[in-house]
Amino acid sequence: MAGSAVVAVQRVRVVRALACDRPWRDVAEYGAPVRGNPAVRALVGLVLVGAVGCAPSVPVPPPATAPAPPAPPAPLLSPLTGLPSEPGARVFAVKIDNTTEARPWDGVEFADVVYVEPVEGGLTRLLAVFASQLPGSVGPVRSARETDMGVLGAYGRPALVFSGAAPPVMDEIVAAPLVPAVPREFPAAFRRDDRRPAPVNVYVDLADLRGRVPEAGPVQDIGLRFGPAPDGGAPAPERTVRVGSTAVTVTWSAPDDAWTIATGEEIAVAGPDRRPVRADTVVVQRVGVVESSVRDSAGSASPIALTVGAGDAEVLRDGRSFPARWSRPAVGDPTRLTAPDGREVPLHPGRTWVLLVA
Repeated sequence: MAGSAVVAVQRVRVVRALACDRPWRDVAEYGAPVRGNPAVRALVGLVLVGAVGCAPSVPVPPPATAPAPPAPPAPLLSPLTGLPSEPGARVFAVKIDNTTEARPWDGVEFADVVYVEPVEGGLTRLLAVFASQLPGSVGPVRSARETDMGVLGAYGRPALVFSGAAPPVMDEIVAAPLVPAVPREFPAAFRRDDRRPAPVNVYVDLADLRGRVPEAGPVQDIGLRFGPAPDGGAPAPERTVRVGSTAVTVTWSAPDDAWTIATGEEIAVAGPDRRPVRADTVVVQRVGVVESSVRDSAGSASPIALTVGAGDAEVLRDGRSFPARWSRPAVGDPTRLTAPDGREVPLHPGRTWVLLVA
């Protein structure tokens, strides 16, 4: 009997191994029927009913799902252009000559915002504001005017790059929240172009100057808003206005989706390859103009364009003209451009030119 029991139990082990991996079937399917001694049959029955039963299956947890990566942060947009910008970009405003002898300019095509200001004798000069890009050559650099302090009051503490100034103007610059940057203080950042006559031959390397003027403040909100064109507006393929006594004409170029700028009959170009200077938006800002006590060598009074207050404006974008009002309560405040319905007028993202027109 003992031998029969051993053989029976061995067969039962086979049954157990197979049964735990396959659906339950009759014992006879896994081996020969157990015959013989009733005690052996009883023993096999006990083993099959109890001890040989399969252990309950243990549920296997599904693999852990890795958390989704965080969304990349939205790009920082410059308040001067509405385009992605380097965090903490610092502001450098350069005073640039706009006479025939001074053109073509260097670097103006990279400015974020350019103001065309009236100066003595009915002429104009540029105040070109850079933050997004700091070219290695900008100019020709000329002397500052009282209008500059009014314009730059909204920029926080920018660096003002200029070649010099009349003593009363220099006193205002020192008292204003500006960082003066002139050739005598930073000679390594300036150069003279011997191919041009003085005084229209001074150029600045803004990339170099940045490391020498750490006090220059970062960009801040000056009031410009950017976005899709508003409804309405009138077609404006070209617009001519006078800044001082100088005609400034902007012409819409549909293939370039931008405006070209001309002083008199001369279209503005820049750089050795004479690339046309283009603006994405042009703002005609009508301002009051008063005479300064400062006079030039010919005895002409220096005009001051008043950019604090309110007045009419025109926003030129996408080949269309949109009427607006500008307002700026104080010199440190931003300038707001609003439509007749009171909503702010969005500019086309990119480079903006502001024409200060009496």
